[in-house]
Amino acid sequence: MRTNAVPAPSVDPLAALGELPGVPEAVASVRIAVDRVYGHRIMRRRSTEVTSEAALRGARGSAALAGADWALEEVRRRTDFGTESEAHTVGAALRLSAEAGQLLSVWRQSPLRVLARLHLVAAGGGRDDGTVGRPRLAGEAVDEPLVTAPLPDATELSGRLEGLAGLIVAGSAAPALVNAAVVHGELLALRPFGSYNGPVARAAQRIVLIGSGLDPKSICPAEVGHAELGREAYAAALEGYMSGTAEGMGAWIAHCGRAVELGARESTAVCEALQRGAA
Repeated sequence: MRTNAVPAPSVDPLAALGELPGVPEAVASVRIAVDRVYGHRIMRRRSTEVTSEAALRGARGSAALAGADWALEEVRRRTDFGTESEAHTVGAALRLSAEAGQLLSVWRQSPLRVLARLHLVAAGGGRDDGTVGRPRLAGEAVDEPLVTAPLPDATELSGRLEGLAGLIVAGSAAPALVNAAVVHGELLALRPFGSYNGPVARAAQRIVLIGSGLDPKSICPAEVGHAELGREAYAAALEGYMSGTAEGMGAWIAHCGRAVELGARESTAVCEALQRGAA
């Protein structure tokens, strides 16, 4: 005998994060900041210039968090990024910033493929030991001095990466900020690659913010805000995410929100400079 069973409702595990203490306020504040820069009159005719400048400044911020804290004009001036460690880190951040917008169509269907591509781009031919572009295996070391929490083993890494990919493919009704913060935080917690995990995680956050429609022109570089808030605050907020508590995860999402706001403020200043003819 056939019955007309009602399918169980799908579960959206990220939706509840949008209601954590401080998160709705952070989401609203980010929306105001983003709308403000998108509403600037300079965006009507020179948005491409703002996007290019945001990419440069975002890359500088991401590199600073990874330990290569160069002045913006030095990043702008240099053409050789392969001579030593800091230069290679800056070069990796610049390449990731340029690549992120090219991967939107693939992200929602195959996020693990995108992450592999981001790591290949970050490495930029600097390593040829078989570890580039794939998640680490048991016993392989990770170079990520900013994150000192215990490293998930290869089995846990594989399961959690698959879980994260499943969430991305399924989509979520949670605000863009929540989705971006979870992708960013989870990749930093897992550190799936032997190198460049921080730059890759921040590039993935950028992809989510662009693809969600919150920042479609990529003019609100959260990396700028994270760098401005400082490495210590960044690491402390990440510890909150990794704690798994409502308070800690809410604080991480709010921290990411503040970084986006600061990135929007940076691009507003760029718009003002363009309007005055000073940039």
